[in-house]
Amino acid sequence: MMDLLMLVQEAAQELTEAQAMVEAAKNTNAVLGVGIGIGLALVGAGLGLGRIGGQAAEAIARQPEAAGDIRGTALFIAFLMEGATIIAVIMALAAKLIG
Repeated sequence: MMDLLMLVQEAAQELTEAQAMVEAAKNTNAVLGVGIGIGLALVGAGLGLGRIGGQAAEAIARQPEAAGDIRGTALFIAFLMEGATIIAVIMALAAKLIG
């Protein structure tokens, strides 16, 4: 009877160790997912801002008299893109904290 009890206790201990390993794997995957999400958000924002700046400079070179309007519109779009990027980064970090 004592041997059976010891076997049950050993099985329970192995189960808790396995659960701890699963939790560690989930945490590692969550960190990896957050890193990829933040990286994609920042790369996308960088590409978009570069394109906005390049197109604005090209438009100002074609029509120097409209430089003020073009610059204002480009800045407005850049601010919206930065806001979306910040929201994406915050959502990725919040997903890590929740999950």
